[in-house]
Amino acid sequence: MVKKKANDKAEERLEVVEQTLSKSELFIENNQKLITGVVIVLVAIVLGYFGLSRYYFQPRNEQAMEQMYMAEKYFESDSLNRALFGDGNNMGFLDIIDEYGMTKAANLANYYSGVIYLKQGDFEEAISHLKKFKSRDNIIKPLAYASMGDAYLELNEQDKAISQYLAAAKASKNELTAPLYLYRAGMVYEMQANYSKALELYEQIKKDYYTSNEGRLIDKHIAKLKTLIE
Repeated sequence: MVKKKANDKAEERLEVVEQTLSKSELFIENNQKLITGVVIVLVAIVLGYFGLSRYYFQPRNEQAMEQMYMAEKYFESDSLNRALFGDGNNMGFLDIIDEYGMTKAANLANYYSGVIYLKQGDFEEAISHLKKFKSRDNIIKPLAYASMGDAYLELNEQDKAISQYLAAAKASKNELTAPLYLYRAGMVYEMQANYSKALELYEQIKKDYYTSNEGRLIDKHIAKLKTLIE
């Protein structure tokens, strides 16, 4: 009796599967032209994307990187205006952004431009360009966040500065940059008299980055804050 019930249930499941398959086959048969059209469009989009990337964006990016060579040289030698605006013969970073938008070179030019404006004291322009910069690089990405933090701090937007410093520390958890940016965020918290938040960050430095420069000096800051909190 049990065996018969099991067989009946198995047959019911098989019948449901067959019905489902029949409906699917019927849908495909009735909509074959539509499905074929959709597939063709998807294939065209994929091929178009790779074609555009290879034959348009890649050559433009290579050209932009060549054009940006002198601007980078000027940046390295601290000739900031020439790096930003060009020298009459060679393009500056702003020219690269205008002429070669949507390329990796233009993206990098936004980073350089943001750093230059920060050095020149034009903090709003610095933030505007740094916001446009996107990167996964473990060194440049946290530097961009930290530079925005510096710009916001100069504008006395302390909460935004803290947010950027913490983002910089999180972007690359290495011994060189992470403790530095945690420390900067802690210092801004101290400026706000938010000693408990600052203490949390300093204790994080001591726990996770005790061999860093900040880690070796953090005990005195922790001790000072504990007396202020008490």
